Amino acid sequence: MVAKKILFITTEISPYLADSDMSVIARNLPAGIHDRGKEIRTFMPKFGCINERRNQLHEVIRLSGMNLIIDETDHPLIIKVASIQAARMQIYFIDNDDFFQRKSLLRDENGEEFGDNDERSIFYVRGVMETVKKLRWFPDLIHCHGWITALAPLYIKKHYKSDPCFKNTKVVYSLYNDDFIHPFRENFAKKVKIEGVTQNDLKVIKDNADFISLSKLAMDFSDGIIAGSPNVNPALIEYAQHKESGKFLPFQPEDIYVEVFDKFYDQLLSNE
Repeated sequence: MVAKKILFITTEISPYLADSDMSVIARNLPAGIHDRGKEIRTFMPKFGCINERRNQLHEVIRLSGMNLIIDETDHPLIIKVASIQAARMQIYFIDNDDFFQRKSLLRDENGEEFGDNDERSIFYVRGVMETVKKLRWFPDLIHCHGWITALAPLYIKKHYKSDPCFKNTKVVYSLYNDDFIHPFRENFAKKVKIEGVTQNDLKVIKDNADFISLSKLAMDFSDGIIAGSPNVNPALIEYAQHKESGKFLPFQPEDIYVEVFDKFYDQLLSNE
């Protein structure tokens, strides 16, 4: 039997960033899924606070060099890679001098959210998709962690739906308590729109691209939804619970979530 391929896209991974609900899950889950016989690939942004020398990151020249256009501006895509030896797991990093060289993640030293977090999210998600295409690695399922990945379900189901790499891919979105305060800029929906994405697809974020509406957009185009934190925004849990039966998985304890998630993946993949 050919092993199923699972792609993990996340905002944070321990030990590259501090421990959190998301970073610990994004560290342990792929390793656990790999141990259960599935192939894995894992991506995260190369935030400027990640020490490249200490963590032994190096650029993958054959994957770098592409430009992604966002709001009529070219942004070079740089791909770096490192390994977590204890987990026998390789991590791909999406980098760009404009978006990911700052020494903090999503807020400045005063706690203010970066005004271009919207474009950072677009760049990150599209960067992952284009890199996976270059790798010629066809994921059976993509598991997205955190709002910076929220556009991935939309792009997979609409922009990449006919691409051989993604045309049969299932998408799972995990919700966390990673709310942002200020809505994205008014032209966010315009910047998100690319070939295959219609105005109707973006109606939930058209007038107010805040954390709730962005999360709803992700859920609308996902095959499965998981509560990744015990204290996810209640409005999002309620929205997820109203999806079709079997689509939502509530928060799972640390000692069982790898097994439960693996069964959840298998259930979604068996519905192909």
